[in-house]
Formats: sequence, C-alpha cells, structure tokens
Amino acid sequence: MKRTVKLAIIEDIDDVRESLVAYLGKDPHIECVFDAGSMEAFFEQAGAIPAPDIILSDIGLPGMNGIAGIREIKKIFPDVEVIILTVFSNSDRIFQAICAGASGYLLKTTPLSETRKAVLDVSEGGSYMSPVIARKVFDYFSRPKTKLRGEEALSPREKQIVQALTDGLSYKLVADRLSISLQTVRFHIRHIYRKLHVNSKAEVISKVLGRDKDMY
Repeated sequence: MKRTVKLAIIEDIDDVRESLVAYLGKDPHIECVFDAGSMEAFFEQAGAIPAPDIILSDIGLPGMNGIAGIREIKKIFPDVEVIILTVFSNSDRIFQAICAGASGYLLKTTPLSETRKAVLDVSEGGSYMSPVIARKVFDYFSRPKTKLRGEEALSPREKQIVQALTDGLSYKLVADRLSISLQTVRFHIRHIYRKLHVNSKAEVISKVLGRDKDMY
C-alpha cells in the first residue's frame, strides 16, 4: 500500500494557498498537515505539527524568504524535501534554491495536476523541475565556459535526461525514451542535483552566472 505523504504549504497569497490545500488535499495519498502565509508562521507552529515529508514553499514571502527558509527548515526537519513554487524563473534564484537544498522547482504557472505529480515524485525519491527550469539548467551546463575549480559538468546521460525533461516528458516517458528504468531516471536526477550542491556552491554559481546572466 502506498504511504500517505504529509505535506505542508507556505504561501502568502491566500487564494493560491487555499487552492493548493483544496486540490492536493483531495488526493488519497497526500495529507496537508499544515499551511502558513510566512516562514515565521510556519516556525511558530513547527513543534506542534506532524513532521512533514514535503514542504511546498514560495520564495517571495513576507519576512524571511523561501530560500533562506529552506536552510532553517532543514535544521528542524533534516529529512524533509522542499519544493519551491514561485513566479521567479531567473537563473540566480533557481541555483540559489537548489544549493540551499530544494528538491524541486516549479513555476506558479504549473498546472495543479503537475504540482501534485511533483509532490508524489519527490516523495518517492525523485527531483522535479518545470520544463523551463530544466532548460535553464541544461543550457547552463551545455554552453562553453571556463571550468572553475571544483566544478563538474553533467555527464552525457544526465544531459539527455535534462533535455527530455525540457521536452515536457514525465519520468516514465523519459525512461521509455532512453530505454532505462524509472528508478535509473530518478537516480540520475538526484545525481544532477547533488552535482549542483557539491560542486556549484551558491557563491561560485552567482559568480559564474554573473558574467553570463544576460544570456538567459
């Protein structure tokens, strides 16, 4: 039997937050254990709620922003996975969120059905990026540039997977296209994220993107 995913939502726009709670809460495999309009409100109640498996968070929150919040969340709930849901699609924000520990990055234009899929995919050990976000990651690693010390490029297989994501394919369709298992797809996606964390620290990424930011 598939386990129930405990979900918390942090979003300051009431209509958006309520829509997410109503839609995602209807899924028999998702339980919305808490929702809040700010990081501060979330932290005030963190000790009184069940430990969430997934937190869906905005970046542009009043008070502490979503990226700074990820680091604080991980101190309280080290095993939680954080998915960013935001209007920001610029490269600096994307990489800052990934380096802070986000396991997914969705734009607010993402359909609710796809947001639900992202929550379930991440809960099963995957990572999730909207196609436009995956494209930015792919472009970043594909374009010629001077390799910084400690920076590691994506492997050909990892580039194929990111390219497939930019084409809008689901994990299952990515597996079908590349003739690999679904588990292998998820492994590679996790490895892509680990490369960003370990070899592209926030300050290094900012420096690299700073010279090329107009290319996006």
